[in-house]
Amino acid sequence: MHNSYKLLLTGLFIWTGSMAQSTPDSVKKAPNNWFQLDKNETGFNGISLDKAYDFIKSKKLKSKRITVAVIDSGIDTLHEDLKPNLWTNPKEIPGNGKDDDKNGFVDDVHGWNFLGGKDGRNVKEDSYEGARVYHKLKEIWDGKEINPDSLKADQKKSYETYLRAKEKVVGDVNEMEVGFIKNMYPGLKAGDSILRIETGKEEYNGIDLQNNNTTDPKAKKTKSFILGICKANNSYDITNKQLLDEFEGQLRKAEAATTAPKNYRGDIVKDDETNVNDRSYGNNDIMASTPFHGTHCSGIIGAARDNNLGINGIADNVRIMMLRAVPDGDEHDKDIANAIKYAVDNGAKIISMSFGKDFSPEKRWVDDAFKYAEKKGVLLVHAAGNDAKNIDSADNFPSVVFENGSGRAGNVITVGASGDEKNGGLTAGFSNYGKKEVDIFAPGVSIYSTIPGGNTYGNASGTSMACPVVAGIASLLLEYYPALTAKQLKEIIEKSAVPAKEDVNIPGTKTKTALSELSRTGAFANAFEAIKMADEISKKQVVPVKAKTLPKKPIKSK
Repeated sequence: MHNSYKLLLTGLFIWTGSMAQSTPDSVKKAPNNWFQLDKNETGFNGISLDKAYDFIKSKKLKSKRITVAVIDSGIDTLHEDLKPNLWTNPKEIPGNGKDDDKNGFVDDVHGWNFLGGKDGRNVKEDSYEGARVYHKLKEIWDGKEINPDSLKADQKKSYETYLRAKEKVVGDVNEMEVGFIKNMYPGLKAGDSILRIETGKEEYNGIDLQNNNTTDPKAKKTKSFILGICKANNSYDITNKQLLDEFEGQLRKAEAATTAPKNYRGDIVKDDETNVNDRSYGNNDIMASTPFHGTHCSGIIGAARDNNLGINGIADNVRIMMLRAVPDGDEHDKDIANAIKYAVDNGAKIISMSFGKDFSPEKRWVDDAFKYAEKKGVLLVHAAGNDAKNIDSADNFPSVVFENGSGRAGNVITVGASGDEKNGGLTAGFSNYGKKEVDIFAPGVSIYSTIPGGNTYGNASGTSMACPVVAGIASLLLEYYPALTAKQLKEIIEKSAVPAKEDVNIPGTKTKTALSELSRTGAFANAFEAIKMADEISKKQVVPVKAKTLPKKPIKSK
């Protein structure tokens, strides 16, 4: 899984305790809903959502309810701003322990958890796909003298994957960084436990720490460290959980260089992971213990509007179907493929996918799921990832390019993260990019949305946030123009996007270039422009009129 905010480890080494003692003006001045605002009217590089709703009102349009599937880490089903808009399976009787609709999933009332066991346990953390691939193929190729030219096609592919995984798993380990993290981690955890009590929050961010006046020495060190990381990364949305998860992930990566990863998923789920058609696994606990990421993404799309609570989601007549398939680590191809199929079979018309990884050993299964969704007219929206890399050349999965060479999925939008001049620049410093493989950019910096806690809200950054922004726009279009196909939605969102008027930073650098060099459209998603184009296209669509059949004249006998 691509973290919702990628910690730049270089920040660990340029940090000093004297840095980051005040929140930048950009954080203070940007309103919580900056990403929904219109740039011409407010100066913020948002999606012009209010203007889109004004257009809808002017046309006196009526909406049709749309089901949006969110494949993610889980959701707070009790959140005040999400509970009214959860998808409910109409054919399932809650809590009776039966598969009422005979779809293979017992009590799947609001979605399904593909990371659960029949005994009620759930997968929280997992290994990285690169480590799983490396140790599996190591048994075949390690220590052997190989002449690649003598290998058959499938053997050569396996060997090349092994070398790539070995480089990623073994070659990526920086002993200095790992040693630094090992030394810092115990003290960071100790101070964090105190700060969680003092802030009254299990998950707090840099802004929360600005108002904390702890006197405990351990808490002071942790506070100073987190604020230093916020400063180094130019974002005060980084939370204690994100930082600790990043540390733990780096330690797991380092361990994977020498030790095969634990079978986190298999020990709990107990399915046949080699068989994608073995689908009746998991449980119905879609909250589990990891709902932050999925709750935040879901709120961006469909938090209840105009209820005087928290935030307004982008779409006003949606139901969120949660499919838990993304652990703290890398997702498994089988779970993603089955989550997509579940979403399609149960009526979702749009699927939001804020996850990704560097290897996809069973890519054919995901490809088949993409094709199935395309055949059924379902739009997939995918986050480009947070590694500041060019995914035209760097591996990034799931990919729209089919493994068997048969072409590309035509129903997928891949989204990079944009920002604003006031919060770090028009392109997010962490965002992946690609002139061929990233379709569009959308707001993904300091996005305010629902977080677990029942009535809690907060900021997060990442292409993980940009993805549901685009999924929300797509949902809004389909609500009011339900005849649009998935391919038309993709075309409208991309063609209506607002081109960048100035050069932008190549993510991860200070080098300027045209946004058209970083994405296919060279533009930012815009709800107002999209709804106008949807209206024009809908006017041009000719609805075939069934010809009337004239009654036959009775045949008269001579």
